[in-house]
Amino acid sequence: MSNRQTKTDVILIGAGIMSATLGSLLKELVPDWEITVFERRANAGEESSNEWNNAGTGHSSLCELNYTVEQPDGSIDISKAIKVNEEYQVSKQFWSYLINSNLIRNPRDFIMPVPHMSFVQGEQDVTFLKKRFEALSNNPLFQGMEFSDDPAKLMEWIPLMMQDRKMNKPIAATRIESGTDVNFGALTRLLFAHLKSKNVDIKFKHDVDDIKRTSDGSWELKVRNVDTGTVERRTAKFVFIGGGGGSLHLLQKSDIPEGKGIGGFPVSGLFMVCQKPNIVAQHHAKVYGKASVGAPPMSVPHLDTRVIDKKESLFFGPFAGFSPKFLKFGSMLDLVTSVKTHNLVTMMAAGVKNVPLTTYLIKEVMLSKEKRMDALREFVPDAKSEDWELLVAGQRVQIIKDTAAGKGTLQFGTEVINAADGSIAALLGASPGASTAVSVMLEVIKKCFPQHLKAWEPKIKEMIPSYGVSLMKKPELINEIHTSTERTLGLGENLPLQIARRTVS
Repeated sequence: MSNRQTKTDVILIGAGIMSATLGSLLKELVPDWEITVFERRANAGEESSNEWNNAGTGHSSLCELNYTVEQPDGSIDISKAIKVNEEYQVSKQFWSYLINSNLIRNPRDFIMPVPHMSFVQGEQDVTFLKKRFEALSNNPLFQGMEFSDDPAKLMEWIPLMMQDRKMNKPIAATRIESGTDVNFGALTRLLFAHLKSKNVDIKFKHDVDDIKRTSDGSWELKVRNVDTGTVERRTAKFVFIGGGGGSLHLLQKSDIPEGKGIGGFPVSGLFMVCQKPNIVAQHHAKVYGKASVGAPPMSVPHLDTRVIDKKESLFFGPFAGFSPKFLKFGSMLDLVTSVKTHNLVTMMAAGVKNVPLTTYLIKEVMLSKEKRMDALREFVPDAKSEDWELLVAGQRVQIIKDTAAGKGTLQFGTEVINAADGSIAALLGASPGASTAVSVMLEVIKKCFPQHLKAWEPKIKEMIPSYGVSLMKKPELINEIHTSTERTLGLGENLPLQIARRTVS
């Protein structure tokens, strides 16, 4: 066992999309800072960022019905939809900067144009969708959105979903062509390849066992080589904990006051996947429906065109499940060991509050393949079991904390927890996650490096032209940015997808 100790400026824990994004931003802002990355897995992007562990939706509220809530007076609140959309625009601007600067090469390696659609059934939901369409379509962020309740038009848009459908209730859909499918695993690997070329020290198969404050205000990490068991100490002025579900345990070990009273609730996910070219070729969209009563927001059912390794497939799900693990490759003891004296009451309160959710998750775990196929047939009426396989997706850990809504409130979304002095930050939570990585990491920079912000701002604005500006207040900037990013990312036409189709067939 070695106790070799080395110092660095920045340590990033976890080789997912968040650390990749923060590392890439910092390397542009302060190229001479030394950055070290520790990842317990053998490669980058093997947990939540992996392309097989998430739906790859570039979350921009074009199709996700849970981001537009119907109010008691019947109006539609679109404030969250606007926020998520603006955050995704920020991500696209940064990716465009990386491509224009030749820091990463081909956008086709990680992003594809795929229409985003919402699909509903029944008179009540059709009324809701039409109101949602009216609220969004006049907004410049959602330009180009179409609505139809005409079966003939829907047959043009989603032939696989309309084939053999019994028309015994009203149906409707919205469609917008500017949606995207993002391979976040590929993007993560591209960003880490770029960081490696910039002399970032990336240590795979290295697990952070402990993290402590030193007398000079730095952070000392106890890092174990997974293969050899060798332990070394690393110190840094700034630490970012971006280890997905594993972040909570490390936040607790840091012992910062801001991390007290916070718990985590793990939710696992499964998808049904079809890779048969004759079926895949009949569907070209990401189509989101409405979640069933009691389902967590991340369990909104959707049928997605995915492009992975230049091949198309269809994903349907996610089906929520329960596992006490906080990571897909985690420990069965993760949930139990996350319960501490400071969050015990909060966790117990959450347990009492969320009995319906727990019951729902247990039922989901117990579903047979045929029951899952029945859910799929709400979208694809003639789906056959032999054409679809079950895929275990990534783990998500929802934050539990005390809020104005009461003790033990389950939070859906992402949240940055940082020390008052900005020397350490942890990212907790789930969706929309990866899609808003750039906005979230800019928040980390703002909270943790306030003394540098003024000097860094010109470079940030070079990378992200809309930085510091609400796009809603500058609609002319929306068109300018949209045109620029669409051109750079190659999202204005569907030729690459047709090439992908030929690759499959």
